[in-house]
Amino acid sequence: MAKLSVVIVNYNVAYFLEQCLHSVYEAAKGIPVEIFVVDNHSVDKSLEMLRNNFPEVKVIANEENVGFAKANNQAIRIATGEYILLLNPDTIVQADTFVKTLDFMDKTPDAGALGVKMIDGQGHYLPESKRGLPLPSVAFYKIFGLSKIFRKSKRFGRYHLTYLDPDEIHEVDVLPGAFMLMRKSVLDRIGLLDETFFMYGEDIDLSYRVTLGGYKNYYFPLTRIIHYKGESTKKSSVNYVLVFYQAMRIFAKKHFSKNNARIFDGMINMAIWFRAFLAIVKRIFLKIWMPLLDFLLIGGGLTAIAAYWEKTVLMSRGVMFPSEYRHLVLPLYALVWVGCIRIQNAYRVPVSFKRLNQGVLLGGVVLLLVYALLGEQLRFSRAVLLIGIAYVFLILNLVRWIIGKMRLKSYPVGEMSVKRLVIIGGEAETERVSRLLPMMSIRQVLVGCVHPDKDYRPEKGSNYVGNLSQIKEIIEIYNVNEIIFCGKDIPTTEIMTVMSQLQDFPLEYKIAPPESLYIIGSRSIHVEGDVYTLSANSIGKKENRHRKRLFDVCSSMALLLLSPLLVWFVPGKSSFYRNLFQVLSGRRSWVGYAPQPESGSGTLPPLRDGVYHTVSAVRQLVTPEMAMRANSLYAKDYSTYTDFRIVLRMLFRRN
Repeated sequence: MAKLSVVIVNYNVAYFLEQCLHSVYEAAKGIPVEIFVVDNHSVDKSLEMLRNNFPEVKVIANEENVGFAKANNQAIRIATGEYILLLNPDTIVQADTFVKTLDFMDKTPDAGALGVKMIDGQGHYLPESKRGLPLPSVAFYKIFGLSKIFRKSKRFGRYHLTYLDPDEIHEVDVLPGAFMLMRKSVLDRIGLLDETFFMYGEDIDLSYRVTLGGYKNYYFPLTRIIHYKGESTKKSSVNYVLVFYQAMRIFAKKHFSKNNARIFDGMINMAIWFRAFLAIVKRIFLKIWMPLLDFLLIGGGLTAIAAYWEKTVLMSRGVMFPSEYRHLVLPLYALVWVGCIRIQNAYRVPVSFKRLNQGVLLGGVVLLLVYALLGEQLRFSRAVLLIGIAYVFLILNLVRWIIGKMRLKSYPVGEMSVKRLVIIGGEAETERVSRLLPMMSIRQVLVGCVHPDKDYRPEKGSNYVGNLSQIKEIIEIYNVNEIIFCGKDIPTTEIMTVMSQLQDFPLEYKIAPPESLYIIGSRSIHVEGDVYTLSANSIGKKENRHRKRLFDVCSSMALLLLSPLLVWFVPGKSSFYRNLFQVLSGRRSWVGYAPQPESGSGTLPPLRDGVYHTVSAVRQLVTPEMAMRANSLYAKDYSTYTDFRIVLRMLFRRN
């Protein structure tokens, strides 16, 4: 019989699950533990990872997503442990977590369930580590923001019990399902999780039933866990509002009197409509405010440029722009630019100056091509367009720079800024991780390595810049903005302690699990970029396919316009025109995969046949292995510049 049964419900978070299990095994040393993973029909190779890396884990593989409550119950029913721990896969437990919590439970017979202090991926305390019962009044204060305004008030701060010291042990009403340690005997008495709840609310219901059964829920902050808190990034969505408040409605009908349940139900309906309205407005605003601002800046600037050109140049010649030029053509110019910036994903946050300038350049090229194809009577002013291109570059970059200086959380700027990294770990692991970094799609400068031994002194010629006791000085001297911890060399307890000590620095944190080809990191399981992986499918993204097709069309139109001149310099004049029209029609692309063995082609996203291919410009003999690697790199790190470079080199190449 096990002392502890750990139950983890997984759904498409394989990277986080693997890291979680590493921490669980570290914390379980010396304790009889059995570990269950219930997989709710993941499609991210979670089961394969478990088979390869954790064959001793007891896996329950569902053929559909049965929900959080039912999945937990599947494991609890066959668990043999004296204690049951419900644990989220997006968590990391300290090495002492199980020892300390089990010892407290053993010494506290009235404890039916226990939760611990949770911090997020940047070391910040998570207030949902402890909560009060969502009575109608408590829900009202939460819904309308009074709990945030009056955090220290015992009346208004009852939702997250913000008036209680987060560093002291307390009896609380509700524990979070991310880490919920319970006596098996208590569960046998009060029943398992209520499967009426599909997601959210089951932890509130279970906590309440623990107290109804005569036991207490304890908040225990003498150990900590990291919780990446994946749902946090979706709390403004309408779907989250509906699912969460529906769970609250189920809870009220189950546990409150009819009158109180009716009052609560009315409040819930009001909250749903209120929060859904705010969520919709916020989502629309966040999507349109920057494109709308760009449209106004571009349109207004072009109008001012046209007025200046008309006044200083055209009027002296007795010429003026027609009214439709100001009211129709210039707004269309602005619309084309906004559309091209959108195609380059430059409105996606965090903002990338590279994607922005690619969009501005693309818009300028498209407008110049269209201008060249128009009849003489519709070519109002090439000068306004050329000056406008320079203006758009300047004004849009300036606006993003100003917004970046404002440090708006909802609109972060500078995704393409270089990450200045230090790796904290022993020699073998820091060397392994430093070899991984160049293979990942991030711009980074490795400042150096930091040894976890505080007595370590770097040797001459070493990659180490210091030891862990000097980390603050290292951050300041080398302007470090990201730290990677080697999970094999540094206990999770120490990782969390370092994160807490460095909260005053604007840092991102990543953890490199042992023997893994990824580096996992801060904030949330849904924030893009927080997991560095060796992927090979970026060309398969919808936006990249649109970008590649747009390059094919624009470059073909440009070549067609210049063909009376180019045709004298390119080899194979008939094939030149044939290729142009095949690319324009969509039958082919300018650049495709190089031929490779059938066995190596199935893992790459499909592309049209190319006029040229990924190794066309290579003059030496190309082996099948070289072709496979070139195709993989092309698929992984696709950019229109790569296509442009290959086409330019091949178009005028002489044998």
